Amino acid sequence: MAKKQPLVCELRSFSDACRAFARPEGRTQSALHIRPMHWYVACRLVVEGGFDPTYVKPRPPFRVEHRGAGSFLHHDSGVASGSEATVFGGLKTKDVDVVVSLDGIGPCVAISMKGTLNAFRNLTNRLEEAVGDCTNLHIAYPGLVYGFLSLLRANKEGSIPKTANGILKPDPKTGLVRHADTALRANGEVTGFIQTYHDAMARLSDRKDLRDDLSRYEAVAILLITAEDVLAGSVVSSYPRGDSPLFFGKFFSTIYRQYDLRYVYGAPNLRTVTRRHFWHPDSPALKLPAAAELQPRISETDEAAIDEQDETDAADDTQVSSEE
Repeated sequence: MAKKQPLVCELRSFSDACRAFARPEGRTQSALHIRPMHWYVACRLVVEGGFDPTYVKPRPPFRVEHRGAGSFLHHDSGVASGSEATVFGGLKTKDVDVVVSLDGIGPCVAISMKGTLNAFRNLTNRLEEAVGDCTNLHIAYPGLVYGFLSLLRANKEGSIPKTANGILKPDPKTGLVRHADTALRANGEVTGFIQTYHDAMARLSDRKDLRDDLSRYEAVAILLITAEDVLAGSVVSSYPRGDSPLFFGKFFSTIYRQYDLRYVYGAPNLRTVTRRHFWHPDSPALKLPAAAELQPRISETDEAAIDEQDETDAADDTQVSSEE
């Protein structure tokens, strides 16, 4: 019997990742339903965020080619990995879904993802876990830009859709979706479980400085993913609202801004290591649909590549001088 190959990071679109979550295959305890979202986030940090793929774990399926002042991003499934990063914490080590770690500096960006398919009355347990995980890692790395992404299956009040077979059990009295498993009412409004969770998570977000509360994340977002048969996998656009601190549209821009403030502008002497890449517009990987939808970080000139070359040239000059 052939040995089953391990799952490795793939370039997936956002819609693909959402559909995988809305329509889980196999046992949800295996996390297969949320793993594509891990891969999407890892790839987004490279394509849109400009982080070198060698610094990201799980390793995305990309490699970088420097040509002159330009950096070209290539798709290469052979270099991808599927393992999580184990991060040293102040109280214990923690396996984190996606981590950007720089040589000589350590973890700089981390993103944890949690998916909830039902039993929303238990979301308070997620709160306790979130506080503990955030505090644990910030004790060891107060400069860590830590994001938390919460995926909720938007089970709607009423009949159980076919896509929920095996996920939702009918209410023994009504045969409909149980109250505890309901995220959306028939009129489209969220239930009290979701609203309470949102309000509590909002208090754990928006950490701006290294000296701020260690239990707060730099960015938190909630994604309500539709579970209805026809629209399964689409995102509920009406909640959270655009002015909410948990609006997904703000999540990555907040991560990038806090990273740059701390590791690039706040430590100019380290910019040869910390500066994020710009990818050349002619990069082959950017022609792929899943990458193109990410609004790639592009420029024909990549200052990070120039810094790396200058550093290499300086090291070569030093080596020559020592030999002479």
